[in-house]
Amino acid sequence: MNSPWPEGSARDQPPRGLYLITPEEPDTARLLARVAPLLDEGVTWLQYRQKGADAALRREQARALQALCAQAGVPLIINDDVELAVAVGAAGVHLGEDDGDLAAARARLGTAAIVGASCYDDLDRARRAVSAGAGYVAFGAFFPTRSKATTRRASPALLTDAASLGVPRVAIGGITPDNTPALAAAGADLVAVIGGVFDAVDPVGAVRAYRRGFAG
Repeated sequence: MNSPWPEGSARDQPPRGLYLITPEEPDTARLLARVAPLLDEGVTWLQYRQKGADAALRREQARALQALCAQAGVPLIINDDVELAVAVGAAGVHLGEDDGDLAAARARLGTAAIVGASCYDDLDRARRAVSAGAGYVAFGAFFPTRSKATTRRASPALLTDAASLGVPRVAIGGITPDNTPALAAAGADLVAVIGGVFDAVDPVGAVRAYRRGFAG
């Protein structure tokens, strides 16, 4: 099995809980101010996702987030950009179906990196991703979401069926604290969330609520 943890990580248990994804925030200081209070509340992984920024801003933000994550002991994963992950010393990368070759990413980042793949509603795609070097697979959307336009819908049964792959399973898409327990019971090791935390009136309280979804 490909390691879901960076080399030297203090964590000795499989990842479980909240996989927090950053919002589209062009102001770096504001982005850090929004993220920093959440990292000590039990965030398992943080993904930097910024589709609308130029390369300079993306590097600035990723470097700043990496510093925050290193201090908090939370692995930082970069969305879509292997070279940015290398440049800032991130723990790994997440790739969608149009974001590059998984095997090449694994070779570039090394065996200890966290390399994840979007697998949507397709178990065969997940099998191929793991064979190519993915250390976790993400399925979704499970529920309607405003974060990304998609017509693909995954079912909880897909999480159960994917247990045989032997890597962590991530559920994404419209996930709330209320529907998290059912997904965890079906086999989700992590739930990936943007708006459910960053659009909440109380983001810290939201992080805690998602964590409780894995308490059963």
